[in-house]
Amino acid sequence: MLLSYSLTRGVLVVTVHRDPGVGGRAELLSRISGLAEAYRPAPLVVVLEEPASPAAVGVLLRVHRLCGRLGVLMSVASHSAPTRRALEAAADPAGTRLVVHARTDVAVAAAYAAAA
Repeated sequence: MLLSYSLTRGVLVVTVHRDPGVGGRAELLSRISGLAEAYRPAPLVVVLEEPASPAAVGVLLRVHRLCGRLGVLMSVASHSAPTRRALEAAADPAGTRLVVHARTDVAVAAAYAAAA
């Protein structure tokens, strides 16, 4: 299973269980984008269970741009410090800031508070 999702306190939480690699980029982008559109205006938290490859980082940055256009708050939770740094370094500084957390519970609480 590539990903799963739930609605927690009005926040869409999408958990990516494994890195999609280059071959799975399109599927991951399509699935997360579709969920973000279906559940808008609920904030989106993407949880990465594994360190992200450059392909996965690219997908998350594209989803972040989509969320900006949709008016959906998006953040990412990852235990991997290199993944967090890669996301923060590559995020578009002209758009809505991409917030990256180390813990899922903190990410969900922050998204809930920001949407309230």
